[in-house]
Amino acid sequence: MRYIEPTRVKVLMMMFFATGSIGIVIGLSPVAGPQQTLMITFMGVINIGLGAFFTFILLTQIQKEPDKRKKKRKSD
Repeated sequence: MRYIEPTRVKVLMMMFFATGSIGIVIGLSPVAGPQQTLMITFMGVINIGLGAFFTFILLTQIQKEPDKRKKKRKSD
């Protein structure tokens, strides 16, 4: 898998965790209609799962090393 900058992964994590938790809260509250409660809660759980996936990516990816071919050599 390609290296992804940690700031981008953190933004995606926070976005998925926030929307997932809001979706679960709204889905379980009486605000939503009786037909939508299960679907909204299910979508919130999917968003929490995506947040966990991006957390896994953030914790397991190897830091990108600079390309040695592009490095200039010092000549004496």
